[in-house]
Amino acid sequence: MSRTLALIMVALGAVTSAGARPQAPASAQRDTYDYWRVQREMISRGQQALIMCNGLFTSGRTLEQVFAQELKIVAAPIGTAAGGDYTIDRSRRAVAVGAAGGAVPVMRAAFRDGLGCVGLAPDQTFGDIDRLPALTLPPPAGNPATTPWPDGDFVARTSRAAGIDPVALQAASDWAFTRESPEQVTLSLLVVHGGAIVHERYAPGVTMATRTRTWSTAKSLASTLIGILVDQGKLTLDGPLDLPWLPALAGPEHDPRAAITLRHLLNMSSGLSPVDNGGLEYATGSGLAYWAGASSERGARSRALVRAPGTFWDYENYETLAAVAAMKRAIGNDREYLEFPRRALLDRIGMRHTLLGTDRFGDFVLSSQVYTNARDLARLGLLYLRNGMWRGERLLSEAWIRFVRTPAPATKALGNQYGGHFWLVPDNRTDVPKDAYATNGNRGQYTIMVPSQNLVIVRRGLDYGRQGFNPWDLTREVLKAMRPAGRPAP
Repeated sequence: MSRTLALIMVALGAVTSAGARPQAPASAQRDTYDYWRVQREMISRGQQALIMCNGLFTSGRTLEQVFAQELKIVAAPIGTAAGGDYTIDRSRRAVAVGAAGGAVPVMRAAFRDGLGCVGLAPDQTFGDIDRLPALTLPPPAGNPATTPWPDGDFVARTSRAAGIDPVALQAASDWAFTRESPEQVTLSLLVVHGGAIVHERYAPGVTMATRTRTWSTAKSLASTLIGILVDQGKLTLDGPLDLPWLPALAGPEHDPRAAITLRHLLNMSSGLSPVDNGGLEYATGSGLAYWAGASSERGARSRALVRAPGTFWDYENYETLAAVAAMKRAIGNDREYLEFPRRALLDRIGMRHTLLGTDRFGDFVLSSQVYTNARDLARLGLLYLRNGMWRGERLLSEAWIRFVRTPAPATKALGNQYGGHFWLVPDNRTDVPKDAYATNGNRGQYTIMVPSQNLVIVRRGLDYGRQGFNPWDLTREVLKAMRPAGRPAP
């Protein structure tokens, strides 16, 4: 047995120094008081500040729209669109939520060029805005309005797409927009077949240019950027991560977390202690970095190992944030790191509308904090549908695409539903092609690729409450419009 494996087994409680298994306590204790109540309220205010800031200054939504839809996810938003204990500084493009002098601090967020809104720490004010990170790269060359799709946004109108039943496609669109549950709010639906946009629809108050938060669809974007670095030889899937885990031990040879690889993180099976899934996301977990100005990468490096890496699937935001920390170390320069997503990917495939948010320390929060529109996500889907090629140039290897589409071993008992930060068709679904795979974000953010049908489907939503909009059901409905070979047009 290697020293690392022995350390892992001790850390997991498989053995003790005496060689015996630890015994469970005779009776479990349970707290009845929420010791994190004030911290939860702080995070809630920070969430409202960031969502309001991005809604107003990144998405271009009205305050009424933000309160009616974006803030539905906040349990008890402060004030209404008519006013309340919040401040909007339009000249600084910043928002503060809460009243000074209370037990819960005022929380603030400010728009930063090239990144979207960044959350400030509780002890920061609008006077600290100029010290927040910003990205000032000039836009890519060319006018997107006159550049043909998919590199730009010019789309020539066509009367009918070959191989598509327009009546069935409209029915699928109506299925997506007309929901039985008022908690499922479709903002946009985009269907790309054979590389061409064959259907595009937006809800009232939303346009082609409207950016909204991707939530965890950002994780697939993170995987794509990491894949580019793996292709360049700057990262490896199965080699040492070389992350400085916290708390720091005497050396990596004494830390069982040294056995964690990039593959484990992207498969959501690192074996690190769950935080968000332990009910603490909005108390001590990733919510602190998302909404309250804490460091995203320090939080990602501060978990203990509780299972052998690769043996248990546990969907956690910190898995992505740890992988992003490894990405930053591989790039090695703060400015190059901030510019890398645009230079390596976004600008090269026409994703002009996409803003990757950071925390106040300049670390990308690529587990969730991305704002973009439906067309940019369709471009990402097309890159995968084209096996990593764009305009005759390889941007992503076929090997990486195979990896993200390969089920994580720890998901076998769960239906093989997850790959390398992409979601896969679960084993129990027989009504959609098995080669389909998708990004998946809270509030109904989906980009679905179906290679066998040369198809990309993008659905953006602002779902809330029970949600439940299923991407594979949407895929099933859209596929009804794919006319089989030899079937005549109506």
